[in-house]
Amino acid sequence: MDERQALSAFAALSQETRLRIVRLLVTAGPAGLAAGALAGEARVSSSNISFHLKELERSGLIQSRREGRSIIYRAAYPALSGLIQFLMRDCCQGHPEVCTPAVAALAICCNPKGDTAHA
Repeated sequence: MDERQALSAFAALSQETRLRIVRLLVTAGPAGLAAGALAGEARVSSSNISFHLKELERSGLIQSRREGRSIIYRAAYPALSGLIQFLMRDCCQGHPEVCTPAVAALAICCNPKGDTAHA
């Protein structure tokens, strides 16, 4: 991810509803959620959700696919990982202890029970 892409992603995430939508989609996993379900979960009107989804898709943070009459949205995990990597790329500078808290926080994702000793 380059700086221009990161700025676009951060601009999209800087709005409360869009941040909520991305977090809902991350929680939903690869299967994603239909636009109507997202609107209900995010507490946004159906007419308003399409605006937010369009902005998030334009930034590359989410993807959509058609299933019958529904449009299913899901988190673009490579883009989200790229954003984290962009932020942390040069964090250590020879001091790995600087990155330890971030690595520990991400380890929880792989081990939902919170036991980071086996992550």
